[in-house]
Amino acid sequence: MGEKVKLLNLTNDYIFKRTFGYKESGEVTKVFLRDILLDDISSIELNNKTITEKELMDDKVGIMDIKAVINGNTECDIEMQIVNKHNIEKRILFYWAKMYTQTIKEGEQFNELRKSICVLIADFELDGLKEIKKYITKWNIREEDYKSVILTDVLEIVIIELPKYRKYAKKEKRNNLNLWLEFFENPEVIIMANENDSKEIKETKNAIKDAQENLEKISQDEHEQYLAELREKYIRDQFAVQEYGYIKGKEEGIEQGIEQGKKQSKKEIAKKLLAEGMDIETVARITELTKEDIIKNQENK
Repeated sequence: MGEKVKLLNLTNDYIFKRTFGYKESGEVTKVFLRDILLDDISSIELNNKTITEKELMDDKVGIMDIKAVINGNTECDIEMQIVNKHNIEKRILFYWAKMYTQTIKEGEQFNELRKSICVLIADFELDGLKEIKKYITKWNIREEDYKSVILTDVLEIVIIELPKYRKYAKKEKRNNLNLWLEFFENPEVIIMANENDSKEIKETKNAIKDAQENLEKISQDEHEQYLAELREKYIRDQFAVQEYGYIKGKEEGIEQGIEQGKKQSKKEIAKKLLAEGMDIETVARITELTKEDIIKNQENK
């Protein structure tokens, strides 16, 4: 019997999308969303768009998000985010607005607009939510004095902060969702259904088992391992950009510092990709550096 492959990290947004965002994962994602939204979900349709290598080295809006239509009439965007760029509140509202406006075509009436839900799973605590002592929050548009009155049910944003799960899981009476987040924290965890479980708990545990089996297949694929590592490099690059941009920003302005940090980090990535045997043309396409910059960068190493 061969050595067991270590399961890839579910907080890597590429691996998260591969595990939950492809059509063959529909039944798993349906249960996962049910446990987040606490709504009955009879059907789910997932966007099966594949990810290119170049996209793994980019942060364009929505590339790594999971797009779903639930019950045939509700749009849903699910995002895993681990880099805190301190603008996530604006970003998620932008996602929601774009998704909502795209639910009708030119010439259609406003009553054709469909409910749109954004689900953000963040591996950091949001700056504006530090005082909230729970790991999952649900947001609507509410009246200032009559907080129980929601202007419309077509807007819904759900935010899950994984560091707060670690702090407050025992206080949250969300047993089904706790099981999912336990799986996120440790993909190797063994979660078995038993005869004393409720129907919903059994469905959750069986869905997690299916997700785990899917993750095992992905983790055993050498190409998927390569793509996951490429995304991890990009994520590490983003952290480096933030740190470099912060330091340089003190001297030269934050925007200029961030831009310089991005270019320097791309050069470091280019060196690593070349060291792995990748040709210059592919490295140039992924990093968006010129061939001349890459060659000069190699000569100066």
